Amino acid sequence: MSDYPDIWFLRHGETVWNREGRIQGHRDSDLTARGRAQAAQQAVLVAPVVPRVLAAGGAIHVSPLGRARATAEIAMPGMTFEIDPDLAEVRTGAWEGCLKADLPQAGTDLDIYAAAPDGEGFDILEARVRRFLDGLNAPAIVVSHGLLGQVMRGLICGLDRAAMARLPNRQGCVFLLRGGKETLLEAKT
Repeated sequence: MSDYPDIWFLRHGETVWNREGRIQGHRDSDLTARGRAQAAQQAVLVAPVVPRVLAAGGAIHVSPLGRARATAEIAMPGMTFEIDPDLAEVRTGAWEGCLKADLPQAGTDLDIYAAAPDGEGFDILEARVRRFLDGLNAPAIVVSHGLLGQVMRGLICGLDRAAMARLPNRQGCVFLLRGGKETLLEAKT
């Protein structure tokens, strides 16, 4: 059972590099039209949550990277965000900008990104996520990235690294993390 406050986790919308299959890491590419539509779907899901989180003394925490900030601005327009460097995606060093298909590695995305030459690696990423989680003392909305989200969601749910790597990296939805469990929230279509 998790001792963390409730967290509503949003992965940024689809980017040009997501669509091309490129590794972004700390580099950015713009949201696509689909990515902006995914952020608009998230807006519907978090609209009733934002006032409750803020009334409980919580905050909206956003990665400093442009794709996450652009998603947050669409999903929660006019709101004040706390930009937190601990929420940036895993640094992928020499592989940033490369096509995943061109890399020599095999395995899950989490394994591939964590193995990047001159990158951050899994242990540092996990330590950053733990530091962020340990600093929370009220409910939170978090807008961040796929691999960071896998680690965050996995830590809260008590998963090992292999199970974290199997978690879905969906966009356009919200993952509610409450009491050590994850619930997927999706807009009705």
